[in-house]
Amino acid sequence: MNKIDINNLTGKCLIAMPDAQDEFAQSVIYICSHGKDGAMGFIINHRLKEFSFSDLAIDLPFSFQNYGSPINLYNGGPLDKTKGFILHSDEYQLPESITTGGGIAVSSSLEVLKDIASGKGPKQRIIALGYAGWAPEQLEKEILNNRWLIIDATQDLVLGGKDTTKWKQALSSLGIDNINFSASYGHS
Repeated sequence: MNKIDINNLTGKCLIAMPDAQDEFAQSVIYICSHGKDGAMGFIINHRLKEFSFSDLAIDLPFSFQNYGSPINLYNGGPLDKTKGFILHSDEYQLPESITTGGGIAVSSSLEVLKDIASGKGPKQRIIALGYAGWAPEQLEKEILNNRWLIIDATQDLVLGGKDTTKWKQALSSLGIDNINFSASYGHS
């Protein structure tokens, strides 16, 4: 089993522990940036139900009539919920796109949406409104306090699959069945 460096989680996913009861309950979070200044990531399995991409597209300066498969909006996290980020497959790149590993890139430019609208955008994508953020050393402390499990991110987990099963899928990738997973844990 690979040992994970909790001081560099860029390109990893966090899995909320089964007993989490806050806004991160049953969350899978893709970490796009982590270093001495803190961490930033996006919840990838909490789809917004009260607001759709169609609602968002009305205010854009270009048409989204033939953009292919539906675009889902996600609650990316509790911070800055009015800012949108596009997590997408890394075969598509703009100069401002940040490649984070595992075949995944992050962009926040309207240019990406324009390319999606014209059929030239990334093959796989999700749009997150807001993000999750941690101050320096905060995420590391949460991990040491058994708040999160960590797995390698895959394009399929982050950008594909069913939102309703991503949390269980992520746990299963560690060989964990959440039904038999104890909420009592300690340090080894």
